[in-house]
Amino acid sequence: MRKILVVEDSLTEREQITLYLTNAGFIVRSVTSSEDAEKVMETDRPDLIVLDVILPGKSGFEFCRRVKNDPATANIPVVICSTKNTEVDKTWGRMGGANSYLTKPVEQELLVTTVKQALNL
Repeated sequence: MRKILVVEDSLTEREQITLYLTNAGFIVRSVTSSEDAEKVMETDRPDLIVLDVILPGKSGFEFCRRVKNDPATANIPVVICSTKNTEVDKTWGRMGGANSYLTKPVEQELLVTTVKQALNL
């Protein structure tokens, strides 16, 4: 089973995304900040990251750039899932290396399809 790390500070959004992905057969671990995500990745590397942009501390854009600039984690797909939905935000996501950019509230089918495509399933 593929492991997904959800980085989302909103309890409601985190639970919803986790439920969608768990129901699709993924193993999901969730954290509320980029700093917590970095700690998890030291010991339990995910197959994919679902990432919010607005987070306490380091933003999702910053975290995505760090993941993509580290040779050890550069191949991990990142799906940004955010309320920020302007073209500028989407461009920042692409420039940071995100594989996909979804806007909230995210639909279950779209999230699952996007995750499966990013994992080549």
